Amino acid sequence: MHLRTYYPTVVLSDIHLGTSHSKTIEVSNFLKSVNCDRLILNGDIIDGWHLRKAGTKRWQAKHTDFFKVIMKMMENFGTEVIYVCGNHDDFLDSLVPMTFYNVKIVKEYILETHGKRYYVTHGDIFDRVTTQMKWLAQLGDAGYTFLLWVNRFYNQYRTKRGKPYYSLSQAVKQKVKSAVSYISDFEKVLVEFARVRKCDGVICGHIHHPANTYYDGIHYLNSGDWVESLSALTEDADGNWNIMEYYHVLADENEENKEFTLIHTAS
Repeated sequence: MHLRTYYPTVVLSDIHLGTSHSKTIEVSNFLKSVNCDRLILNGDIIDGWHLRKAGTKRWQAKHTDFFKVIMKMMENFGTEVIYVCGNHDDFLDSLVPMTFYNVKIVKEYILETHGKRYYVTHGDIFDRVTTQMKWLAQLGDAGYTFLLWVNRFYNQYRTKRGKPYYSLSQAVKQKVKSAVSYISDFEKVLVEFARVRKCDGVICGHIHHPANTYYDGIHYLNSGDWVESLSALTEDADGNWNIMEYYHVLADENEENKEFTLIHTAS
């Protein structure tokens, strides 16, 4: 049993519940290991695109359990939940802004903490492909889904040979020049917008690329995803931000003795 670690703020994004690639059990285990004052769900938590195509048969009990874990956090720790809509869960757009009990559903959010202001957005509205060329985004999503399917079998092969998990899809993106350029451009556009909004930093998701860095004094934070990188952002009591990466390891080659390790990555 793991002791819960306290963080004032935890940020998750891009869980893509309703797809076979969502690491739902892992993200639920992560949430069971922490308590926090506020939990920011920064877009693409539920994958409405896939649910519309495949129907509710893709929705599993473990996806519902994820929300049960959050409800327990709200009940036991008084956690405030801020749900920022993304492009894959755009079916919620008609509800924003909405507040009920301890939950806010919004399109964007300003986080004020330790004397600093962070502009919180999923990030899709700054992505020309998803806003102006949705058909291309959906085509790219199909290719990405296929790559994740290949990735799953590739890692089954590695596991049988005692090798650690390797994100084939992440490696491909990092080697494709256009993908690297896209990530860089995306980050710079968001940073400039945060500057215009007179914010000290920006917190986003969308591109499945965790980051904790600075651009000309503006703090850029990306929470990554729970499909490939299995990462989250946490803020400690002193206002320091870290990327938390989740790794599953076998304790004694016994499935019943699985444990997880959380690794801090600071800027």
